[in-house]
Amino acid sequence: MIMKILLINKFLYPRGGDAISTLETGRLLEGKGHKVWFWGMKHPLNRAFEYTEWFVDNSDLNAKPGISSKFKAAANILYSREAKEKIAFMLDECRPDIVHINNISHYISPSILYVIKKKNIPVVMTLRDMQMVCPTYLMLSGNRPCEKCRNGCFYWCVLKKCTKGSYAKSALNAVEMYLHHKIMHIYAAVDVFISPSIFLKEKIAEMGFGYEVVHLSNFIDAEDYPPIDSAGSRKMVYFGRLSHEKGIFTLLKAAKGIEMELDIIGDGPIKGDIALFIKNNMLENIRIHGFLKGESLREKIKEAFAVIVPSECYENNPRAVLEAFALGKPVIASKIGGIPEMVKDNQTGLLFESGNTAELNSKIRYALENPGKFAAMGRAARLSVKNDYNPDVHYNKLMEIYGAALIKHEKKY
Repeated sequence: MIMKILLINKFLYPRGGDAISTLETGRLLEGKGHKVWFWGMKHPLNRAFEYTEWFVDNSDLNAKPGISSKFKAAANILYSREAKEKIAFMLDECRPDIVHINNISHYISPSILYVIKKKNIPVVMTLRDMQMVCPTYLMLSGNRPCEKCRNGCFYWCVLKKCTKGSYAKSALNAVEMYLHHKIMHIYAAVDVFISPSIFLKEKIAEMGFGYEVVHLSNFIDAEDYPPIDSAGSRKMVYFGRLSHEKGIFTLLKAAKGIEMELDIIGDGPIKGDIALFIKNNMLENIRIHGFLKGESLREKIKEAFAVIVPSECYENNPRAVLEAFALGKPVIASKIGGIPEMVKDNQTGLLFESGNTAELNSKIRYALENPGKFAAMGRAARLSVKNDYNPDVHYNKLMEIYGAALIKHEKKY
């Protein structure tokens, strides 16, 4: 059945995994003959989309605006009237059969769900983080995993100042959760939730999330990532966001004293701290390359012997692992969140205890000392992508989910 589908994400350029997955899903659906529209926030890096006049205005929550702008930004986090009004025009213009929401936190807000519900359109929503059970969406406190807000006890976010160490910002996030989940029950308008990892599906259920969630992993087309033999290389690479929860300092400490090259690719709030650490510790074998995307990023990964994913937060279904696998690169990764579902220890890479510098050091050394075994893991990793994470597998399951959402919505309304 050919469908008309509206895909929603706050960012619609390759800023992070949620945006890339949204864009790739659209490309996949269009390739199968469906009519697809995108909707989200205006941005100069967006490609030319239809109906951009009905996108939400671009905003930067990290900027330092005046008092009135701060109040407006806070109000939009809780309930965006702009988003509500503009999605109404978009829905009237497109008349989609189904709406597929991804990440809408802060910039768009779930206010749009009321409009979609009023217009009697089925909704599925892919969960890109712990947004449904944690005010900070990361389930972190003091850079360590935290589950204090279990069963809707969101006040812990304020008590522990979980949001950037600020009582005010933590209070805003806690109010957001109480408003949306306890008072408005706004997510009841979603027919089916999708979790890219089994871990996230099970964890949010443990934390008290009571709606139906189905599992569907992210996908990647291995044909877009031709591998290259990097035999003899002693280079490894990290690519992604540069923030504390990604475990980058654990990686830097683990790399000390090892005869290897390490490329750090990405941008984020601790980029300057990383550069200072490298300088102070005279780590001449480590380089920061800044943000790269597309072919520039792929070329850097191709040069490497392996990719390292040292996360110290509950990762969902990271695209970094999929992209590494597609390029035939084994992954050395922390044993946390949804990562062990993807990286099979001693088969497609190596796992270590999250935050354990000594164990990561030993895993890196093992990889360098056993290049033949590790190269075989890379071949197995690419094969796992072609078999388990390919576009056709994803498409068939996604269409089943869309069909189930249509049936459930019809029964509900």
